[in-house]
Amino acid sequence: MERIVKANDREYNEKFQYADNRIHTSKYNILTFLPINLFEQFQRVANAYFLCLLILQLIPEISSLTWFTTIVPLVLVITMTAVKDATDDYFRHKSDNQVNNRQSEVLIDSKLQNEKWMNVKVGDIIKLENNQFVAADLLLLSSSEPHGLCYVETAELDGETNLKVRHALSVTSELGADINRLARFDGIVVCEAPNNKLDKFMGILSWKDSKHSLNNEKIILRGCILRNTSWCFGMVIFAGPDTKLMQNSGKTKFKRTSIDRLMNTLVLWIFGFLICLGIILAIGNSIWESQIGDQFRTFLFWNEGEKSSVFSGFLTFWSYIIILNTVVPISLYVSMEVIRLGHSYFINWDRKMYYSRKATPAEARTTTLNEELGQIEYIFSDKTGTLTQNIMTFKRCSINGRIYGEVPDDLDQKTEITQEKEPVDFLVKSQVDREFQFFDYNLMESIKMGDPKVHEFLRVLALCHTVMSEENSAGELIYQVQSPDEGALVTAARNFGFIFKSRTPETITIEELGTLVTYQLLAFLDFNNTRKRMSVIVRNPEGQIKLYSKGADTILFEKLHPSNEVLLSLTSDHLSEFAGEGLRTLAIAHRDLDDKYFKEWHKMLEDANAATEERDERIAGLYEEIERDLMLLGATAVEDKLQEGVIETVTSLSLANIKIWVLTGDKQETAINIGYACNMLTDDMNDVFVIAGNNAVEVREELRKAKENLSGQNRNVSNGHVVCEKKQQLELDSIVEETVTGDYALIINGHSLAHALESDVKSDLLELACMCKTVVCCRVTPLQKAQVVELVKKYRNAVTLAIGDGANDVSMIKSAHIGVGISGQEGLQAVLASDYSFAQFRYLQRLLLVHGRWSYFRMCKFLCYFFYKNFAFTLVHFWFGFFCGFSAQIALDTSYWTFINHVFIWGSIAIYFSILFTMHSNGIFGIFPKQFPFVGNARHSLTQKCIWLVILLTTVASVLPVVVFRFLKVNLYPTLSDQIRRWQKAQKKARPPSSRRPRTRRSSSRRSGYAFAHQEGYGELITSGKNMRAKNPPPTSGLEKTHYNSTSWIENLCKKTTDTVSSFGQDKTVKL
Repeated sequence: MERIVKANDREYNEKFQYADNRIHTSKYNILTFLPINLFEQFQRVANAYFLCLLILQLIPEISSLTWFTTIVPLVLVITMTAVKDATDDYFRHKSDNQVNNRQSEVLIDSKLQNEKWMNVKVGDIIKLENNQFVAADLLLLSSSEPHGLCYVETAELDGETNLKVRHALSVTSELGADINRLARFDGIVVCEAPNNKLDKFMGILSWKDSKHSLNNEKIILRGCILRNTSWCFGMVIFAGPDTKLMQNSGKTKFKRTSIDRLMNTLVLWIFGFLICLGIILAIGNSIWESQIGDQFRTFLFWNEGEKSSVFSGFLTFWSYIIILNTVVPISLYVSMEVIRLGHSYFINWDRKMYYSRKATPAEARTTTLNEELGQIEYIFSDKTGTLTQNIMTFKRCSINGRIYGEVPDDLDQKTEITQEKEPVDFLVKSQVDREFQFFDYNLMESIKMGDPKVHEFLRVLALCHTVMSEENSAGELIYQVQSPDEGALVTAARNFGFIFKSRTPETITIEELGTLVTYQLLAFLDFNNTRKRMSVIVRNPEGQIKLYSKGADTILFEKLHPSNEVLLSLTSDHLSEFAGEGLRTLAIAHRDLDDKYFKEWHKMLEDANAATEERDERIAGLYEEIERDLMLLGATAVEDKLQEGVIETVTSLSLANIKIWVLTGDKQETAINIGYACNMLTDDMNDVFVIAGNNAVEVREELRKAKENLSGQNRNVSNGHVVCEKKQQLELDSIVEETVTGDYALIINGHSLAHALESDVKSDLLELACMCKTVVCCRVTPLQKAQVVELVKKYRNAVTLAIGDGANDVSMIKSAHIGVGISGQEGLQAVLASDYSFAQFRYLQRLLLVHGRWSYFRMCKFLCYFFYKNFAFTLVHFWFGFFCGFSAQIALDTSYWTFINHVFIWGSIAIYFSILFTMHSNGIFGIFPKQFPFVGNARHSLTQKCIWLVILLTTVASVLPVVVFRFLKVNLYPTLSDQIRRWQKAQKKARPPSSRRPRTRRSSSRRSGYAFAHQEGYGELITSGKNMRAKNPPPTSGLEKTHYNSTSWIENLCKKTTDTVSSFGQDKTVKL
């Protein structure tokens, strides 16, 4: 199906009955609450059992107990649960109303009017302002930026905080902010039906007798935030539940614990046991009536033949079903809810899970899942904001074979940087970023002494990037960065005196130690996933042509001149050291170019740009040609800061045999870096399998090869078609029996995951993933996160937990057995959809290993005792039946028994406290002054040494036997936990001291993290000048403008756009 939307015409669009912009994340409303909630509650077998029991008690012929004894506790339990569910849903309604009532400027009747989000309709034109949330999925029409560009942050969609560029069609960008022209805009959009694909959009805009192709670069999705753009106008294409954000949000599900499911099974078995007891007693009653009962008819005034022994046995059967119902009393469920409520308060009151910096305590948002926390087998975690703080910091660097960033002590030994160390005092204090700190004074000394290698290194950082600069109202320099790690490098150069000031399509202006210098930008060799590097070619004021390059060391080292062999060896060791600390590394190099050689190369580049066939291949070849014989300058190390305690938490959870899978929307290498930083991935692993197939056949083949490598033997693998789920289940269950020697990791991207989740491949994916120690899924959509969780839930029959902090994690949180939300920097959507929430990932360790373990342990102990108590009480009536002629009489009067219970429990407590307070009151002292000479003797007695000696001896005498017993039991009859703990201690003692050894280098090393964190296409965007506001040209150094300019890049961009429009049916997109 396709969607047809006409701008500024609500009547036309209403005939298609498109959804409005109101969202619903709640489960109930006033009309549906009672039936749906009752239906959910009576899915619990015990509730249905007591309902049937209540119906039986209403029949006087078979009931010896009043219906009041069952209906009151049943109604109480159902009411308490209903109130709790209603309260939870009330907060969902409150959250929905808060979002639905947000204000947005909508163009109605040629005027901008403030409208609530829920009143926005498909086809409306909306005005957005800077830092404002996007209300619906919009077609970008115009913006305040040149050429209709705008910048958006998509953190709530894919977890990435780096800015994305969206650009309007040239025909609509001319509309600008002219309200009259926008009100007359009547374009018709024909596009795809609502779907959950965040990275794809296909459509055509028809306007003024012409058609224009639309792709994902023209669309701004709901959940994005407009950044660094004063205003923009957009036309609503999808609204409310049809938006891609809501299409990726899972439905709220009714969650039950494994103990609840076990209780359902137990209740069925116990009910069967109860039926057996009833049949035995009914048969006994029939026999007793036929043989002995006739002798009592005279006393009971029964008419002859009025009641047969068989009918009497039938009635007795139902009577005993009622009497023996206490084998599963409804008080069990009341007691369970009270215990769970207490456990929830323990979590809320836990000071060790309180985050003081934001005054955020842990919160149990549900009271029904506490014991499930102690049974978690799989954890699915987001990366950005969950494991990391998403803050990039320049930590260390290697320049000309020397490491900077270490703080030596008096003995010239490396020391750990602490808060007590004084940071470096930077040269240009007015231009520094005050949040940046560096502690090694040696680098500043090298800069002041004029070390040419250090200056050239910092010059590369200031010139080779895609950062845009602007000044705020206070005159401070602000950088607009495309990736956070690139911003960290430019900020570092800025603080060390090489300040990037501004750029135009032909020039880059930087301030070098207080001197303003303008470089002519001759060519920009942009990044892509194949090159893994970025280069710029500039002419300095002296007329020299320089090529500056930075990128992954695995690629850049191959381009070095042979004379760099000694420096290469030193830098490689430094890179290994940086990578071992979990830092994201990047190699830096440069080359001097001959003027004549560059002219010839630039002419060939222009010819390649104008080519119609194999254009990309020819350009790539020319890039390879000029990026050779480079001279190595050094390397950088940037820290993607982990949250505090992440490494320790991951280690502890791994020791508890809990598997952690990372599901992130971030790029592959970025996720791999975090995996290394968290110690989920290590260089000591036997193998890391990377699945990157482009179709189902390639993905299946890669999975098959990975399984063969892991198992060490070839298997007869079928073509993947599974006959039935039963066969699949048997295949997956056999995994547990396999012994996997060594540690393995699986890394798969979102495109390959889409094929791997197909019905005929997912069994291979799950089998391989479960055999690996670590699984990292990159570039996944919110819906794919939920699908991975569902896959493990369905076929592994394991208890799962999902943890995240953004709106892109909501569907995963809803799908897992337990959902945990982190109240981070991406809003409260994850918290509102979660079952538990706290502020830091490290608190997950205490939630599972302390609260989860004890909740499960206590609940199991309670259930064992409760069933024992009730079976003992119930079987008394069964045995009493043999002595009362199977007449269904109760052995104990229930009202008497209840009264005795209350008297002994509450009475004993009352008497204890009454005597305690009476013996220490002023009143008793006034009556008997001689007998009680000391008022408050409990306080005064604690000052006597003999009292403390008695307390100590009593404690030792009481505790010592138990300690001796436990000690002997652990040593003579150790449990499985004791054996594992003993084995771990022995391993620690036997472990040899860690020695420094060279790490194995893989092509997927975490060193190349920077290159993968960058997005392709920004080079052409910069050289075309489309993302630059019109302003006065920057001061130049008198350099004459040469005939090499960047017009070829603009032609290339236009040519790509033309090709895209002509090949719209083939689903191609324009890349900027």
